[in-house]
Amino acid sequence: METGLPDHRTASSKFWIGILLAITATLIWSGNFIVARSVHSSIPPVNLAFYRWLTASLILLPFAWSARKEMVQAIAGNPGYYVAIAVTGVSLFNTLVYVAGKYTTAINMALVGTTSSPILVILLGSLFLKEKISWLRLAGLITCLLGIFYLLSKGSWENLLALRFGRGDAWILAGAFAFSIYTLLVRRKNDRLSPVAFLFLAFSLGTICLLPFWFWENRVQPPIQWTPALAAIILYLGLGASVLAFLCWNGAIQRIGAVRTALFGNLIPLFSSFEALLLLGEELTRIHLISGALILVGLILANLRPKL
Repeated sequence: METGLPDHRTASSKFWIGILLAITATLIWSGNFIVARSVHSSIPPVNLAFYRWLTASLILLPFAWSARKEMVQAIAGNPGYYVAIAVTGVSLFNTLVYVAGKYTTAINMALVGTTSSPILVILLGSLFLKEKISWLRLAGLITCLLGIFYLLSKGSWENLLALRFGRGDAWILAGAFAFSIYTLLVRRKNDRLSPVAFLFLAFSLGTICLLPFWFWENRVQPPIQWTPALAAIILYLGLGASVLAFLCWNGAIQRIGAVRTALFGNLIPLFSSFEALLLLGEELTRIHLISGALILVGLILANLRPKL
């Protein structure tokens, strides 16, 4: 007689692994807004995106090479899907983030990017995938937003009102919209492709889509002055923020769903703040503790399963 216990344990293990993968992805990505802002005067945005994804594609190439036949079949069978994956998750998303870095602050980038993406995923998921928005998920989202606003405003209503939104924030909002579509599209991933092969397809196609804009930007912008620090940033973006983070993010989506995974993006500004504490020697304050508690409570609420 089947007890069903192994299936329950498997589902529980899958759930917690998905949460761990989502947290790992946001931890790696937490430095992306800071990097985008810090190098905006050293390398133009399309070049930064192009070299990031080219590096990521070259890193994955030896690991994906054995699946080249399956990748060709996948593209031939559904070319529109893979182009959409590449354009939204690779060509558009981070390029728009890097464009935004020329016009707005890292704080505004984190605020607009991390708050809008989960909301957009929930709305689009409800509209196109018919994913139900439970009251617990809605309460968790609102609690996460309260924690982020409290963190970025430093606990002051006046600071929150002083934030200004302009052209750069419109770019980051467009990037968040593109990544929301990518997150939902990953739910339809072809299971016959390994995670590495799937990412290589997305990264390489996205790099190819950026190629004409890379040529154009190099014609209108002065030559890049390469330094070891800039090369190290490209490597960090290619290996960490691209290969490792996207493997974790896509794995989380497959295990816990697009909407639930998107909510973990709210951890990015929290992780960024704690990185500043560790790397820059900033002081741990009551604001960090309260905002962190709110975000964590929100994530717990959003991941609870209502009793039927």
